[in-house]
Amino acid sequence: MDSLEFDSDDLGVTEDFLSRAYARMRISSSTPGSARARIRRDAVPAVSIDELDLDFDMSYAVTPLGRICLCLVHDGTIRDHTFHGVRDDFGPGDMVLFAPHDLPYAGRVCSARYDITMLDPALLEQVATGDGAPREPVRLTGHRPHSPAAARHLTRTILYLRDHVLADPEVASQPLVASTSSQLLAASVLSAFPSTAHTEETAQDRGDAHSATLRRALVHIDDHAAEPLTVAGIAATAHVTVRALQYAFRRRLGTTPLAHLREVRLAHAHHDLRAAEPGESTVGEIGARWGFAHPGRFAALYRTAYGCDPPETLRG
Repeated sequence: MDSLEFDSDDLGVTEDFLSRAYARMRISSSTPGSARARIRRDAVPAVSIDELDLDFDMSYAVTPLGRICLCLVHDGTIRDHTFHGVRDDFGPGDMVLFAPHDLPYAGRVCSARYDITMLDPALLEQVATGDGAPREPVRLTGHRPHSPAAARHLTRTILYLRDHVLADPEVASQPLVASTSSQLLAASVLSAFPSTAHTEETAQDRGDAHSATLRRALVHIDDHAAEPLTVAGIAATAHVTVRALQYAFRRRLGTTPLAHLREVRLAHAHHDLRAAEPGESTVGEIGARWGFAHPGRFAALYRTAYGCDPPETLRG
């Protein structure tokens, strides 16, 4: 896990830092006597969440980031934000896409506090079709979520990752936590924004969703549950598209590939809790080892599956 903090009232120093932390940019201020910028970043591979607090009005012009960049405004406003064919203003509560990863953008921050979430565009591929066929990369086709409910769900996902995953270095450093968190974010982004991804199964997908497909996927999950897994990777092992894999799980097991993977990992966590010597491990350590970043969520899932709390099993 990577973290950084920045605090300066020197506009030149801030411009240099922002150019290194994001992409080459030019900034300027129209606020006399004030240029305080405070920034904190927490990151795992492929995903970062930055908290920014600017107490001045800052104009910006940014070259393409190469990453998907989402903005969640808490206080203040962002005005005259522009990129190819778009001009918009953002205020408190707004969740938006700043720009496609390969386009420049510009605008003006007006004494604002906001979060910037960046993710590798390849993550969208991992949770979209994943069939390995030549195709155009998945792109987001709108800068605002398609509904207020979608925006709220994505906001909750980002705040969960910020406050319960990235905020705890020991949790975020667990490979399974980093992998599942990144996939959760990518899936939430695809669910929230209009995009070029095709998620409805075709006739070919339904034909591929037979018992052999499911069997190959179940074996792969059982054999590799301790490793970072993606839906696209599981589908590739089963020689089908992500859509066919999801249809097979839904039709034959009434669940999803990731939900089944979670059950398998929960069973491993149960085994480790039973096998641990007193004082050797904590519930939080064992949960994080198997991809469960939030102790409360882990406890709730565990109670549902095993009828008791994790500490009871750990105590023997």
